[in-house]
Amino acid sequence: MTNTVSKGQDYESSLATSPSTVAEFQHGRQGFIEILQHRLHQAPSLVPFIVLVMSIVVFGLLLGSKFFSPFALTLILQQVQIVGIVAAAQSVVILTAGIDLSVGAIMVLSSVVMGQFAFRYGFPPGIAVFCGLLCGAACGFINGFLVARIKLPPFIVTLGMWQIVLATNFLYSANETIRAQDIETQAPFLQFFGNKFSVGGAVFTYGVLFMVLLMLLLAYVLRHTAWGRHVYAVGDDPEAAELSGVNVKAVLISVYTLSGIICAFAGWALIGRIGSVSPTSGQLSNIESITAVVIGGISLFGGRGSILGTLFGALIVGVFTLGLRLLGADAQWTYLLIGVLIIAAVAVDQWIRKVSA
Repeated sequence: MTNTVSKGQDYESSLATSPSTVAEFQHGRQGFIEILQHRLHQAPSLVPFIVLVMSIVVFGLLLGSKFFSPFALTLILQQVQIVGIVAAAQSVVILTAGIDLSVGAIMVLSSVVMGQFAFRYGFPPGIAVFCGLLCGAACGFINGFLVARIKLPPFIVTLGMWQIVLATNFLYSANETIRAQDIETQAPFLQFFGNKFSVGGAVFTYGVLFMVLLMLLLAYVLRHTAWGRHVYAVGDDPEAAELSGVNVKAVLISVYTLSGIICAFAGWALIGRIGSVSPTSGQLSNIESITAVVIGGISLFGGRGSILGTLFGALIVGVFTLGLRLLGADAQWTYLLIGVLIIAAVAVDQWIRKVSA
């Protein structure tokens, strides 16, 4: 009996004095690839930023002062301002794991409403712009209601809305264009975003300024407000978000409504960009916005990405377009390279998603 007790005491004492590392796993040192993968997981916008810097450096070396002139660099911003604003609307939707194929049509219809209310009905330009913003908000609200309340797939809802809004646009406008000369003389406020101002020799438009401020505002709201955190939560896992107290339906409706309002602002900026109100303008804006979002590192699966990445994505497209044009390359090379960038961006996103948060 005594021997048994002493053996038990010896066993317990050996457990007490044994190294605590027995139950621990040994972790090897992370290599450069693993560190990079984790870093990109924490900052998805880093990839498009690196691509943007590299593309500027490459075209700068090939073109020299022709590319680095204030005119060329500001021209890039002016060219991407419409796509950038629409891409901002697309970004907040894709962050919820949705998609909005109607953004371009809503943009054009909103601009047509502004023009028609100012010229057909004789409303003051400010009221006409407000009516256009209401039109965009209404279209976005319908999208959000069908997705959140009726539980229809975002792709189907926005595909149908795209066709409906496109047809409404042509029927309502009677396929007529309001000329730039008429707007300049009777309602110049409609062209407000096309007005220019100079900063140190560089010429900017108020549309470019609005695009940058919009991106910065959305970046702050998405990262530092409860609503922004709810948007990411819904995109990451809507069921878990609902269990944690997030009103998923309200978030989705607010996101699509906000998208519609931003598209309406894009319609206002479009009038300033082209000078006229045309029902045939902006036909590819939905595809171009998705391109900027994907290249910008926002995951199509939702819940991950940065709105600043979308800005970088839009600028990448602008840099490639202008750079290849200045080099005298065929326009098809632009589409080819952008297509490669889209596939590469999705591949990188899949690779980054393998990292556990």
